[in-house]
Amino acid sequence: MTPISFAERTLTELDHVRLERLRRQGEALRVGDLLDLASVVPSREVAPDVVTMYSQVLVHEGEGEGGSAEPRRLTLCYPADAEPGTGFISVLSPVGLALLGLRVGEVARWSGPDGQPRAATIAALLFQPEASGDYTT
Repeated sequence: MTPISFAERTLTELDHVRLERLRRQGEALRVGDLLDLASVVPSREVAPDVVTMYSQVLVHEGEGEGGSAEPRRLTLCYPADAEPGTGFISVLSPVGLALLGLRVGEVARWSGPDGQPRAATIAALLFQPEASGDYTT
C-alpha cells in the first residue's frame, strides 16, 4: 500500500487550530503528521474542491473506475458529532483522517479494522462549508 502523504494535503487555519487542540488534549495523537506537514490556508482561500471539516463527499470504494458501483455519502465531522450509521464519520477515524485535505478525484487510503488496505476515490464534493460562505463551522 502507498504510504499516506500528508504534505499533499490542505487544511484551513480553523480546522488546523481545532485539530491541534484535540491533539494537545490527547484525543488526536494520530493527526500529528497531518498537522505538521499539510499546507494551511485561510478559510476564505481554501479551494472549493478540498475536503474540509463538515464537508459532505461522495466516495466510491476502491480506486478510479474500478471502484464500487454504489457511491457512499459521507460527512466529515468532529468525534462528538460522529454517527457512522448515518454517514457522519469522525475525522479521528482512519477513513476521516484519510479524507481530510484531499481534493475531488484523489484517492483516500487507510487500513481497515482487519489491517487490510482500503481505498476510496472522492467522486464529488457535495457540500463544503467554506464554499457556501461559512468560515466558522
